[in-house]
Formats: sequence, C-alpha cells, structure tokens
Amino acid sequence: MRFWQKYHQGRSQKRSMLCIGLDTTLEQIPPHLHSLGVPEALIEFNRHIIEATQDLALAYKINLAFYEQYGLDGWIAFERTLEAIPPECIVIADAKRGDIGNTSTAYAKAFYEKYDCDSLTVAPYMGQDSVAPFLEYADRMTFVLALTSNAGSHDFQRLDVGHKPLYRAVIESSMAWTTPEGARNLGFVIGATHPQEFTELRQSFPDTMFLIPGVGAQGGDIASIISANAGAPALINISRAVIYASQKQDFAAAARNATLSFLEQAQLVHYSRHKHVEENN
Repeated sequence: MRFWQKYHQGRSQKRSMLCIGLDTTLEQIPPHLHSLGVPEALIEFNRHIIEATQDLALAYKINLAFYEQYGLDGWIAFERTLEAIPPECIVIADAKRGDIGNTSTAYAKAFYEKYDCDSLTVAPYMGQDSVAPFLEYADRMTFVLALTSNAGSHDFQRLDVGHKPLYRAVIESSMAWTTPEGARNLGFVIGATHPQEFTELRQSFPDTMFLIPGVGAQGGDIASIISANAGAPALINISRAVIYASQKQDFAAAARNATLSFLEQAQLVHYSRHKHVEENN
C-alpha cells in the first residue's frame, strides 16, 4: 500500500512522525514576498519551507481552504506546491470533503486520481455512503474527522450517543463499514488538545492511524502526545508554529529550527541538526 510504504520508510529513515501543515495565506507570509502576488508568493513561500524541512518531515498537509480563497490562482498554487513536495513524503489534502455517494466519488477522483494525493480528510456527518467512495482507494489513507482540536469540537462531538460520546461512535461505526484488512486505509483525526481522550482512544485502537492536529499554536504538547501514542501509527501535524516562525527573510531557516525544536521536544531526532550543518559545509 502506497501510503504505508511511505510512512514506514519515512519513520525508518527520518525517525520522525511530523507532518507540516502548509496553511499558507498572503497576509501571513513575510512581507518581502508580497510583491510577487498570487500565486507566485504562495508557491515561493511553500517551496522554501519544503526545501528547509523535507529531511525532517514525514508528511505535508495542504489545507485547501487557504488556497481556494484565491480562486484559480489558489488552485495553481496548490498544484505547484504538490510538485514541490518530494515523492517520498506523504501528501495530505486537508479538504474535509464528504457528501452523497456520487459527489464523494467525484471528490475521491479529484484528490486521489487528478491530484494523486496520498491522503485526504473526510467529514463523516452524512454517513457510510459519503465515506465509502474514498475507502475504495486501498493504497491511500482516508482520515475521518472524529475528535478535532478546535474549541467548537465540544459542541457536537461529545454528545451522548447510546452511552458513548459521538466521536467514539463515529470511529466504531466507520470501522464497521470495512473489513479488518480494509481498515488499513482508514484513519482518524484526533486532536492533541484532548490528551485524556486521546490516551483512551489510543488504548482502544492501538493499530489505527491517527492524524493529530493541535500541537503548537493550539496548545497541544508534543511530548505528552508521543508518550500517550506509545509507538502506534500516527502523524503529528504542526502548521502555524513552524511555517510562521519568522516574518523575515530567514523564514525558511526559522521553520527548520522550529521543526527541529518540536522533534527534540518529542525526543524523536537528534542527528538532523548536525546533518544540515554537514550538508552546508
């Protein structure tokens, strides 16, 4: 399976679980890039971030909303960013798609065939037929939203559904939609901002792939999450705390240093800083 091959190879070679979120907007990138305009400013910013971190990051997550807001220029930036990501890195399209069956089929074709992404985030609210088309791509990974990192996750995701919270019902129901072997391409978004629930879910689903947002700007602690994850398959996403580490011309170097800092907090990588020095001498 393509996703798992990239994951295991990356874990072995990079000793990293980090996913860098490219939540790129013209308003937040360094001012000296603004004169390039959209899409070139977004492309140039992303390219430098990727080049500075590609030996440290296992994956890159592109949040489509930040690109769609620019219309055609945003889609051009999205496509060019995909081209800049090395083929050994996992590409996650953070699109949160999900609709009736034929619509989800079109979404799946768009991101898994047209754009050839390795993974996609999916909203499960409309039920099994809205998720099933994505799961037909056995070599990719579909991440279903379960317990998200935002404050509003308390509004619905913790509602009692048959003596269990809704987020757990989403996980259990989704896993019942496929065979145990088929579940290899089904993962869940579990926020680092819910450490107690994360620990409980990891104990209940020790072999399931989790995409973990919320570390960094949202306050999740990477060391605690690594400990609670107990070596299980996961990708820990960090976006703003890495890509916006500096608003100056050293933004790429600052992003690398921020990535290294998170890796060192997690005690995942110690050789990478030295590796970078050697490559530049």
